[in-house]
Amino acid sequence: MAAVERQFQNQLDEIKSLLLSMGNSVEKALETVVTGLIQRDLEKLEGVFAIEERINHYQVELDQVCTEFLAKQGPVATDLRLVISIIKINSDLERMGDQCVNISHSAKDFIQQKGSFSLQDIQVMAAVAQKMVKDALDCFVTRNAEVAQKVLMTDDELDQRKQQVFNQMVAAMKKDSTVVEPAMDLILIARNLERMGDHATNIAEDVIFVSTGKDIRHGKYS
Repeated sequence: MAAVERQFQNQLDEIKSLLLSMGNSVEKALETVVTGLIQRDLEKLEGVFAIEERINHYQVELDQVCTEFLAKQGPVATDLRLVISIIKINSDLERMGDQCVNISHSAKDFIQQKGSFSLQDIQVMAAVAQKMVKDALDCFVTRNAEVAQKVLMTDDELDQRKQQVFNQMVAAMKKDSTVVEPAMDLILIARNLERMGDHATNIAEDVIFVSTGKDIRHGKYS
């Protein structure tokens, strides 16, 4: 029986390790596109595509190992909640990789058009998004519901900052029609950063689900 339990735990640990490797790649992708934009480095922005491909490979592999684990091991209670949450987090992380690619495209357009807008607000947004992603992954490791709750609260700040960028760019476009394209690029970048915050929030909700059994999506507690 001990050998069976050991195999069960080893497989579960392997799944968690795979998810964390995927999460590290997402963090690297976000860091890459933010640095590329701030430094106006087109070559660095290109680097995100290889990282995103690696994230996609992780997604496929995780889906396969989770499906096999559920079919062969039949986890229950907390372990079942954990695997279900990992499957959902896997999807959120893959979408984050897509959003980093979106940011790369918009950032390249902004640089090539020689956009002259200050990137300070985008830089602040990026820092908030990066912290949310890191904290969401960290609290998954520790199953810390309190840290997960802080991630949920931070999402409001990111939403407000996205709206601030949007308002500033709309005002700039109304004043000067020649800045429409670079202004739209920054709006798209801000929107993708905000969406990354949403996915980090999803991960935090899953952490709370695994830790407490409570489903708090859409303000629901059960």
